[in-house]
Amino acid sequence: MGKRKRREVEIVVLSDIHLGTYGCHAEELLRYLKTIKPKKVILNGDIIDMWQFSKRYWPKSHMQVVKQITSWLIKGVKVVYLPGNHDEMLRKFAGFRLSSFLIDNKVVLKLGDKKAWIFHGDVFDVTMRYSKWLAKLGAVGYDTLIHINTFVNWILKRLRREPISLSKRVKDSVKSAVKFINNFEQTAAEIAISNGYNYVVCGHIHHPEIKTIRTDKGEVMYLNSGDWVENLTALEYDGNDWSIYRYANDKVARSVKLSKRLRDKLDNEEIFRDLVNEFLVVKK
Repeated sequence: MGKRKRREVEIVVLSDIHLGTYGCHAEELLRYLKTIKPKKVILNGDIIDMWQFSKRYWPKSHMQVVKQITSWLIKGVKVVYLPGNHDEMLRKFAGFRLSSFLIDNKVVLKLGDKKAWIFHGDVFDVTMRYSKWLAKLGAVGYDTLIHINTFVNWILKRLRREPISLSKRVKDSVKSAVKFINNFEQTAAEIAISNGYNYVVCGHIHHPEIKTIRTDKGEVMYLNSGDWVENLTALEYDGNDWSIYRYANDKVARSVKLSKRLRDKLDNEEIFRDLVNEFLVVKK
């Protein structure tokens, strides 16, 4: 970044990063993180993909994302980790607090005279609740599609063409997927309205969105932070309004230079050592 001034942001919401998988755009995320100066960071689930995690695949760029977040903790930035279905084992640590770091299942933020209800959203997924094995099988198929997508984009890059997201195209074209997204949004909105929240903020479905949903009982602003596999998006709150951040539209972040060594993989001992070192630094 050099002397380039970082953009100040009141709140950043990130979800569905899926570190540890081939589909994760860790380098792009790292470029974005290096351009901002947040006061609070909400990690809204599926940050590390423990379903698809493999010791054979953990590039340095993925560790650098972890290091960037821990560097914020050292500086006193509040970081809240709300586990999702792919990192659900962390839910057993709900309530754990260390310095400015907190793990919980949901959080309610007071934003002026309004309240924002934030959680991952997999609780609304019937497949997750009653057929977890089926959901995991679907995750394997999804990861295979990501592998194919990586190869396709490798070819497109050499043809000087823009990359594409096959998974996004499939979801956008399948009526059942569109219906699922609509039902998800409606369910979240109805519960938020019944509890008197002004905002409901989710992840999980990899579909960035900000819209007002009205029912006969009231209205609420529904927000979804999207993901860093298909859309490369986040939510930002500037102290007054929410907006969707899109990496594709951020010329500043895209111009950030990263070391080519970040594409290298870490061996198992390096992964463990780096994670322990990062934890000890925060603890101090």
